[in-house]
Amino acid sequence: MIRKCLFPVAGYGTRFLPATKSMPKEMLPIVNKPLVQYGVEEAEAAGLNNVTFVTGRGKRAIADHFDISYELEHQISGTSKEKYLDGIRHLIDNVNFSFIRQNNMLGLGHAILTGESLIGDEAFGVVLADDLCFGESDEEDGVMAQMVKLYNQFRCTIVAIEEVPEDEVHKYGIIKGESMMDGLYRVTDMVEKPSKEEAPSNLAIIGRYILTPDIFDKIRNTPAGRNGEVQITDAILQQAKEGCVLAYKFKGKRFDCGSVDGFVEATNYCYQNIYKDPTEA
Repeated sequence: MIRKCLFPVAGYGTRFLPATKSMPKEMLPIVNKPLVQYGVEEAEAAGLNNVTFVTGRGKRAIADHFDISYELEHQISGTSKEKYLDGIRHLIDNVNFSFIRQNNMLGLGHAILTGESLIGDEAFGVVLADDLCFGESDEEDGVMAQMVKLYNQFRCTIVAIEEVPEDEVHKYGIIKGESMMDGLYRVTDMVEKPSKEEAPSNLAIIGRYILTPDIFDKIRNTPAGRNGEVQITDAILQQAKEGCVLAYKFKGKRFDCGSVDGFVEATNYCYQNIYKDPTEA
């Protein structure tokens, strides 16, 4: 059983300056809910109710959000506005949260390695809150739940992928793989942010992973690349060469909320399809 999910949230969010000068980018609201809360809800729905945040300086608001606010709750107790807190209260009551600091921003691989002491020797999920994902419908599983089912069957590292335009492959880790069944590939190669000419496919890794615990040793033995950053794709590729890594073309929608365009698109989608005012229910 996978019980744990790691959220790397130490990044600066420079594409949203000046809003992120003093506010974590993960706390930017999609309508009335912080981006990171959507990710935690997805993890909890998949049965991953032990959540570890790899945080950095200026990220205190994330810890405060997943905690009780006695003054606020006292003020709105017994009013119609109390319903606004139902979702976050459910998470506070049903998810165990832990926090660890990433002192230096040295890439996603380094962020994941920072969480090793809180993850331990077991498989775990990784959610990048910048990627806002939904299942095909309210009745269908979210992306992490889909991947947990696959892990229970294959017991190996799994990365979520989607097709991207060829002129955007330079923004992603790109996989090369052998098709096992519809939407599922055994990874044979991975390239981090290749040029259009170098890309082995247009199948891009997005911010959902299930990693087996040997990934920590692979990261430790992965040399730093450009800008001194440790790329998680390099460590996962080593797993693929020595064993099995699967790439899964998930069923659902994904919004790149690390970009302004994607953030606006996600906000419009959630307002039109998901948002409900609880005071009008």
